[in-house]
Amino acid sequence: MSPAKTESATNSEISNPPMLISLPMLIGGEPRQSGSGEFEEVINPATGDVLSRVPMCTESDVDAAVQAAVRAFPGWRETPVPQRVQVLFRLKQLLEQNFDDLARMVVRENGKTIEDARGEVRRGIEVVDFACGMPTLMMGETVEQIARGIDSHTVRVPLGVVAGICPFNFPAMIPLWMMPVAIAAGNAFVLNPSERTPMAGTRIAELFMEAGLPPGVLNVVHGAHRTVDALLSHPDIRAISFVGSMPVARYIYETSARHGKRVQALAGAKNHLIAMPDCDMDLTVKAVMSSAFGAAGQRCLAGSVLVAVGEVADPLVERLKSAASGLKIGDGLIEDSALGPVIRKDTCERVESYIEKGLAEGAKLVLDGRQSGRNPRGFFTGPTIMDHATPEMSIAREEIFGPLLTVVRVRDLDEALEVTNRSHFGNASSIFTRSGEAAGAFRSRVEAGMCGVNIGVAAPMAFFPFAGWKSSFFGDLHATGKDGVRFYTETRVVIERW
Repeated sequence: MSPAKTESATNSEISNPPMLISLPMLIGGEPRQSGSGEFEEVINPATGDVLSRVPMCTESDVDAAVQAAVRAFPGWRETPVPQRVQVLFRLKQLLEQNFDDLARMVVRENGKTIEDARGEVRRGIEVVDFACGMPTLMMGETVEQIARGIDSHTVRVPLGVVAGICPFNFPAMIPLWMMPVAIAAGNAFVLNPSERTPMAGTRIAELFMEAGLPPGVLNVVHGAHRTVDALLSHPDIRAISFVGSMPVARYIYETSARHGKRVQALAGAKNHLIAMPDCDMDLTVKAVMSSAFGAAGQRCLAGSVLVAVGEVADPLVERLKSAASGLKIGDGLIEDSALGPVIRKDTCERVESYIEKGLAEGAKLVLDGRQSGRNPRGFFTGPTIMDHATPEMSIAREEIFGPLLTVVRVRDLDEALEVTNRSHFGNASSIFTRSGEAAGAFRSRVEAGMCGVNIGVAAPMAFFPFAGWKSSFFGDLHATGKDGVRFYTETRVVIERW
C-alpha cells in the first residue's frame, strides 16, 4: 500500500502521526523507489510531525519516467478521444469517493483549514468535469472551396510528452489543473509535485491508475532543483506547466524556451483590493478577510494590499482589526480553526521580517500577528494588518505569501487605480462598490488578468483561463479553460484537392 493511501486523518491523529514511509515514484504504472540516497521530510506544519520522506530524484529517475511516457504516448494518442475521457469520468467518481480523505491529506501536508482544503479539492474536480468535454474542445474548423476544388480544415493533435511542476500551496488542485486536460487531449504526462507537499498529487496519480489509465501515460517523479532541471532540459518533453514564485517562474520560462519547449509559467502576485466609500461594509469585510487570511495568505490570489478610498478607510480598518483579532488560530483539522499554519518556520520568519520592514519604513501596525501565532510545535503566525503604507514600501510592493494585509489610503478611484497598476504583478484585483460607473472604470482600466467586482478571491471557474498578466505569468497560453486545451495541443492545417 502506498503512503498516500494510508492518509485518512481524524482529529485524534493530530498528535499521533503515522509511521514514517518514503514516497515512491510512479513509472510505467508501477511504484518505484528512487535511485537517489537523498530525501527530504514531509512535515505537518501544524504539529512539526514528519509525515513521510520524499526522494530527491536523479536525472536517471527522470529519464526513466520520460521514457515510460514516450513508450505510452503513441497508443494513447491513437485512443479515440471519447474513450480517453471515459477514464476521466471514472476518475471523477473516484475523486468524489475519496473527497474527504484527499482534503484531510491536504490539511496534513499543507496546513490550510479543512474548509479551504475541501474547496481546493472541489475546484480540482471541476477541471476534471471540464476535461470530460474534450471531444468537443478538440474540434477543428472547416472551410470548403477556399480555392476552386480545394477544401481546408484544421484538427487539434496532442503534443507528446508534457510535464507539470507544482507548488506547495495547492497540492491537489494544481496537479488537477494540468493532468486531466493534458491527458484527455492525448498527451503523456510527467508530474513533479512539490517536495514539501507531494502526497496529494501522488494519491491523485494513483486514482488515475485505478480509473484505468494505461501504464506510462502518467508518471510521477519527486524532488526540487535537480529534478526540475532534468525535466526542463530533457529532449523528449515538449511542454512545461509550472506554478510558483516569480523568480522561479522566470527561470522556468527562460530555461525551457532555450530548450525549445512550450511553456506556461504561473508566477507570483501582489493583488490589490479597492474599497470604495459606497461599498457594502459587511460584504467587504467578509471578502477581504477571506482573501487576505484564507490559506494563511499563501495563495497567488490572496488580497494582500487593501486600497481604501476616502472616508471608508477608518471604519473599514477598524472592522477588519476586530474580525481578524477574533480568528481562531490552530490545526486545520480542527473544524473551528479559521487560520492554519504557514508552510515552514522560514515563512514565519519572512512574515516577521516584513513587519519590521514596514515599521522601519513608516507604516502603522494595527494588528500584530507575531505573538498571537506563537506555537511551540507548528509554524503559526497570526493575522497582521499594517496601515498608512505607501506604494513604495516593501510591504506594498513585494510578495510576502503570508497572513499580512497592507492598507494604502488614497483620495479617489483614479489614485486607487494608479496605485494598483504601479505593481509589476498583474494576477488579480477586485473592487468593492455599489456603483456601476466605478465598477466599469475598474474593469476597463485595471492592469490585472482576473478582475473581481465585490469578489474577494477572483478565481475563474475551470472553463475560463487562469489569466495572470505582467510578472504574474510567463508564456502565451494560460492554464485551464480553452487556453489549457490549446496549450496541450498543436493545430494541424489540412489543404486538400480531390
